[in-house]
Amino acid sequence: MDASARAALIVGAGDATGSAIARRFAREGFIACAVRRSADKLQPLVDEIRTAGGQAHGFGADARKEEEVVKLVDDIERDIAPIDVMVFNIGANVPCSILDETARKYFKIWEMACFSGFLVGREVARRMVARERGTIIFTGATAGLRGSANFAAFAGAKHALRALAQSMARELGPKNIHVAHVVVDGAIDTAFIRDTFPERYALKDRDGILNPDHIADNYWHLHTQPRDAWTHELDLRPWMERW
Repeated sequence: MDASARAALIVGAGDATGSAIARRFAREGFIACAVRRSADKLQPLVDEIRTAGGQAHGFGADARKEEEVVKLVDDIERDIAPIDVMVFNIGANVPCSILDETARKYFKIWEMACFSGFLVGREVARRMVARERGTIIFTGATAGLRGSANFAAFAGAKHALRALAQSMARELGPKNIHVAHVVVDGAIDTAFIRDTFPERYALKDRDGILNPDHIADNYWHLHTQPRDAWTHELDLRPWMERW
């Protein structure tokens, strides 16, 4: 293993934002370690990064399972490179009336959008504190600031994730670990938005939806900030988004 190598761990490396973040850090010389529940879905991203001259690895893991998270972080730290950056990007935005919500689905959404963030955040923080450096970024949402009708489960999970990020920032900041929370407020340029909300997707040509590459640029900026001017919470939204 190259002693100078640095890994960027992206948990929730979906086809849009997560993949864009992986590409952005790989372009800057990081070894992108992308994680989804299905490793097969990561192969196009890994191939794209490698074709462009970067380094990347794909991992299949369920971030809700403590033993899988521990193994994932151990394997990367031992076989690839120290994790200098961790981005937690799991969503779980599933609307439902509180009258119809089930305990099983509510709990699953919390596991995906919050509990898994705790597991990954804890494991990488243990390594970063020992090295006295690192960046941890949590992807949040408008639901982490206010709970809208029909989004009780998602809002509860994202509120909890925001609180986790705040607590970690206050504890780990003095140890030279930059913890940030990004509120993504608006539709993102994805196949889901294109196919499900065509009227919203039509705003793309007017910069009315978020470009994943531009989101990724902001994540890179957070990582490169000097520590005398760290941002903890950053909100990103299209210029025409109501807020």
